[in-house]
Amino acid sequence: MESTQHPGTLTGHVFLAQLITQYAALHKKTSGPRAEAYIQQIGIRTGEWLERFYHDEQRSPWTVDKYAQVIVDIKNAIGGHFYIADVQPDHVLVKASGCPFGDAVKEAPHLCNMTSSVFGGIASRQFGFAEVSLRKRIAAGDTGCEAVIYFTPDNDENGDVYKDLPLTPDNGNPFLWEEETITLLNEEMQRNDAYILELLEELEDLKKKVNEQEDHQ
Repeated sequence: MESTQHPGTLTGHVFLAQLITQYAALHKKTSGPRAEAYIQQIGIRTGEWLERFYHDEQRSPWTVDKYAQVIVDIKNAIGGHFYIADVQPDHVLVKASGCPFGDAVKEAPHLCNMTSSVFGGIASRQFGFAEVSLRKRIAAGDTGCEAVIYFTPDNDENGDVYKDLPLTPDNGNPFLWEEETITLLNEEMQRNDAYILELLEELEDLKKKVNEQEDHQ
């Protein structure tokens, strides 16, 4: 009996990472550049939710050291391999040898906007301003990731800027989006459904043509 070879151990994390990257790739095809904006908004809101796990009872202001430890812990908790490379009063540099989405992220490189917006959103809420530059990305073919987060606009990087972000009220849910955003997301989901149906129709047409050719042989 032949054994089936797999590219690695199948776990819930591996399956979920593959599912997310495939959906993100499909969403990118159907909605184009807007897919990046949606990923960014999801990252900002997700970051606010994650941030709450690290507040102390007094909600004391964070130090730069604590911020660096938190963002690395978040990434590693979901399957990444991140570490702190440098901490300065005005910026933090983190690096990674592995992405939470694994090599599958190469199929949906715009998911890196999630990293940028989680890092930038948390820094903006803690320090008032953030600019995130993803210098290296596994998704883009680099051997590792490298992200620098600045807390002041006075830097030489050309990254994503995060400031004046709306805060969810205490005991609120950052995932309860406003009606306009929900409507837009619903429209995008309908576009995805229409795209899938179109693909199915094309496959049926192709199948019919193949059958017709076989009948004429």
